[in-house]
Amino acid sequence: MGHGHGHLPGSASARHLPKLAAALAIGAAFMLLEFAVGFATSSLALISDAAHMFTDVVGIAMALVAILLARRSIPTHRRTYGLYRAEVLAALGNALLLFAVAGYVVYEAISRLADPPEVPGLPVLLAAAAGLVANLASFMLLRSGAKESLNMRGAYLEVLADLAGSVGVLISGALTLLTGWRYADPIIGVAIGLFVLPRTYVLARRSLRILFQHAPELIDVEAVSAELSALPGVSDVHDLHVWTLTSGMEVASAHLTVEATADPSDVLLAAQRLLSGTHGIEHATLQLEAREAAQRCTELSW
Repeated sequence: MGHGHGHLPGSASARHLPKLAAALAIGAAFMLLEFAVGFATSSLALISDAAHMFTDVVGIAMALVAILLARRSIPTHRRTYGLYRAEVLAALGNALLLFAVAGYVVYEAISRLADPPEVPGLPVLLAAAAGLVANLASFMLLRSGAKESLNMRGAYLEVLADLAGSVGVLISGALTLLTGWRYADPIIGVAIGLFVLPRTYVLARRSLRILFQHAPELIDVEAVSAELSALPGVSDVHDLHVWTLTSGMEVASAHLTVEATADPSDVLLAAQRLLSGTHGIEHATLQLEAREAAQRCTELSW
């Protein structure tokens, strides 16, 4: 019987910590600007964009705290994986926050359609242009990290939503300035709220998949089982589990029934190389057992 352990890789989010901090500073500054101009002009479109930027600031702050917790967390006998899941909880928190803000904006915008207030176009246009520049800068900072980390993707999606929101506010301000059409502002407010909802759903679903310890979407567990079973000296694979600890950190455990003539060290090394090299699973706990010992596993109910 043997156990194989790779080393837990560094969290994918931690590599992008300086970019996340820069995005936080940019977002906070321009959020205050948009809120000030939005309330001064009664522009729902601008207020909704500022509210989305507020979720950026809160969400990115949560992401930063989660990364710092994960980096400083030392696994103990009670917290055997440290606090890496804090990043996933932060991503789920971002999604819930976005749902709430989008719902509020849609509700408020619909209530204004009956009697839309007059909104001065020029201040809205200028504030939206400044917000667009800020969102573009944050978008470029977070783009690469969003491909590696769910936590970074949560912050990235919020910035992407605000980027679209800033474009919408620019259109609203331009229409108001050029035509005086009072419906432009609430209609754009509704459009911004609806735009963010599908993307928020995807983020929440991915976060819940990790928290429920579902298999990673890009790993075919049946294929992994078949490949392990095909290794020399392995007669059966059971109790195979593959899950994600946090973004970029896939984990697996399995029982491998080995033939009596097989060398356990050779089987363990081959299995580790297969999981790491082919499927990117660096941390795997593998239990090697004789056929007699494997029979007990069939008696377990889960």
